[in-house]
Amino acid sequence: MSRQFYQIVGILACFLTFAGIYAQDAPSVSKICLGCICEAASGCNTTLGCNGDVCGPFRITWAYWADAGKPTLNNEANTNEGAYANCVNDAFCAGRTVEGYMNKFARDCNGDGVINCDDFIRIHRNGRNACTAPLNNKYENIYKLCMQTFG
Repeated sequence: MSRQFYQIVGILACFLTFAGIYAQDAPSVSKICLGCICEAASGCNTTLGCNGDVCGPFRITWAYWADAGKPTLNNEANTNEGAYANCVNDAFCAGRTVEGYMNKFARDCNGDGVINCDDFIRIHRNGRNACTAPLNNKYENIYKLCMQTFG
């Protein structure tokens, strides 16, 4: 076989390898990870309601909810006036919101070569565009203690 053939095969193999990497689904957010994000955000307090532009135990904004695909509680239409608040004030629907957000925006924020809860907590707290920034000490300490205890 010709050298050109081997070069083309090599290029195709390289392309397929990269295509496979980028075609993989984002890592899932484990229940422990969700619980620790909730714990760091609010002590997982399900009675907080809305305060300013954040709501619920995960302290989720309307924009975050919208970016996550506007999940709803009990199949409510996401166009209903209270759909956002109803969802993010419910721990399970809020958890689905976090999962949707992470499925869309997951990336390696801390540069360790893997995408895991250490990245999800940064994305959740700092936002998808600032996830490389450090967490504040109190938030990070609560998260780390939770992960050490339950992870």
